[in-house]
Amino acid sequence: MNRLHTCCFTGHRDIPPEILPALAAKLDAMVLELIADGIRYFYAGGALCFDTLAAETVLRLRDQFPQIHLILALPCREQTRGWSAASIERYESILRRANEVIYTSEHYTRGCMQRRNRFMVDHSAVCVAYCTRATGGSAYTLQYARKVGLRILLLNM
Repeated sequence: MNRLHTCCFTGHRDIPPEILPALAAKLDAMVLELIADGIRYFYAGGALCFDTLAAETVLRLRDQFPQIHLILALPCREQTRGWSAASIERYESILRRANEVIYTSEHYTRGCMQRRNRFMVDHSAVCVAYCTRATGGSAYTLQYARKVGLRILLLNM
């Protein structure tokens, strides 16, 4: 897999429901543009909300563009601990359909989410982000992606 043909996603776990349809449409258009630009590999972190939306977008578009791949970079095997049954079911559906699953830690540790985020950035050329706050995991990931020179595409509404 060539880093120049790879994109990662980062975004919040809490997106206001009223903007989800517009954000999904914007994300869909962005992924289509990236496919046209030669991006073939898409990393998603498996978290709730934006990561889920991004993964499902790639999976849906993969039916039309079989050359693209969804790679889940997961922080640990216990990522879904404390999630609702519906969220776990959706996560497991994505997990089954992903082209590849990578665990950056076997078990939950204090830094496993950050390790997962850095892994995705370190293996990508483009970062698609929904980040509306200056703090938190998405902000950190976006800051790191800028620092190492990734092309940043913001989907903020």
